[in-house]
Amino acid sequence: QVQLVESGGGLVQPGGSLRLSCAASGSIWSINTMGWHRQAPGKDRELVATITTNGNTDYADSVKGRFTISRDNAKKTVYLQMNSLKPEDTAVYYCKALLTAIVGGPEYRYWGQGTQVTVSS
Repeated sequence: QVQLVESGGGLVQPGGSLRLSCAASGSIWSINTMGWHRQAPGKDRELVATITTNGNTDYADSVKGRFTISRDNAKKTVYLQMNSLKPEDTAVYYCKALLTAIVGGPEYRYWGQGTQVTVSS
């Protein structure tokens, strides 16, 4: 079984910073694209940032210049450094990974359980 375990959420004041981590474990052959999504109350889940195996990144316009996604392939971990946080960044943040469990096997999408980020004074 594959698990994605997130950590690093919490309460922070506007203008502050947080760093989210997401570690993958279990039966994994290769991890392809990893990313972060978020869902605010009453809203749809939205893409925040993605990163490929080679380190190519993509960001939602709302977080460009403030958030940085990175990954450590040896640790099977993806990070999201969030700076200059705003109240509108408040949401549950979900880690996502596209991975294959066995050589030549199909690619599946996995989600973490989510971690709450609250930006408030």
